Order: sequence, then structure tokens, then C-alpha cells
Amino acid sequence: MNTNDAAAESIINATIKLIEDAGGDIRNITARAISAGSGVSLGLINYHFGSKDNLITICCNRMISMTLAGLAPGKTNYAAPDGLTDKERLISFAKQTFEFVYKNYSMVKISVLSDFKDYSPESNSAMTQKGFMLALRGDMPEQKKRHIAFALASVMQTALLAGENAKEITGYSLKTKKQRGRFIEDTVTMLMEGINE
Repeated sequence: MNTNDAAAESIINATIKLIEDAGGDIRNITARAISAGSGVSLGLINYHFGSKDNLITICCNRMISMTLAGLAPGKTNYAAPDGLTDKERLISFAKQTFEFVYKNYSMVKISVLSDFKDYSPESNSAMTQKGFMLALRGDMPEQKKRHIAFALASVMQTALLAGENAKEITGYSLKTKKQRGRFIEDTVTMLMEGINE
């Protein structure tokens, strides 16, 4: 796939606009609409990206990557005092991330499944974990920070993929903001303090 030429970028930009206009719901985005929006033939979509599904995955990953980079706009010093404990800070970071996930459910699901096929240090999943590590400023070994961040991101991804079955699987109705918040609070507490009976 050669995404460096103008036609490929035009296709990507048109697809991103269609995804944004659809509110992240990609089910009704057609190759014809992409072709019309980009001003290129249907054949060029397949030539550059192999299929519409591959193109949409690339676009979703790019959109999420840009959003993750902007979750804390203007913040230059993540170590600046904020009066929060590591646990409170991690809960705050995770809640913001989880709300983004549920507002962009279809798009994030595509990105997560794509990451699972080719998990790398540059994937959106790994970048989310790195973001969570920024919340952990206390005196704990680096390996423990990595483990907590990896476990939290993994739990959130699994809950997302559970979809309609999330309540039956997790015990939380993740359709509501209140329950999503409680799920994050309980998960972070378990990861940082263990399970209390």
C-alpha cells in the first residue's frame, strides 16, 4: 500500500470526513461515497488499500491516534503537582478515556481489533497504556507501573468488546456513564490495592 501519494491521502481524508459525519458509525459508509468524496475512482481505493475495510481501519486508527494525542491539550508537564494521588489521577485519566471510547464505540472497536492483529509499541492500545503510566508518579517500580497500565487498558478493551453482554460478563451496565465510572473506580482500586473481601 502506497499511502504517500496525493490520491491515497485524498481517499483517507474523504473517508475520515465520512466517519466524522456519521458520528463514528461506519456501517453505512460505502466505497461509492468514499470515491465521490475523494474524487478518485473506486478502483483506486482497492489499489491503495486492498479493500474498504482496510481503509476504514487505517482511518479509524489515525483518528483515534490524533484524539489520544489531544486528550490533554496544552499540557507540557505531566509531573506538575495537581493534589491528586496516583489512584485518583489514574481513575481520572481512565474515566476520560472510557468516555471517549463509548462516544466513539464503532471506531474504537475497529482500532482495538486492529491492534490485536498487530500489537506494537506504536499502536493506539500501547499509546493508551503509556498515557495511563503518566498518572503513576509515586515511588513504585517501573515494571509495576507498566503492569498496572497494561492491565487497565486490557480490562477496558475487553469490556468494550463485550458490547451488549458487558453487564452479564462484568456485572456493570456500561451503557450508563455512572456505571462506567464505577467500573473504572473498582478496576483501578483492584489493580492498585488488591481485592478486599
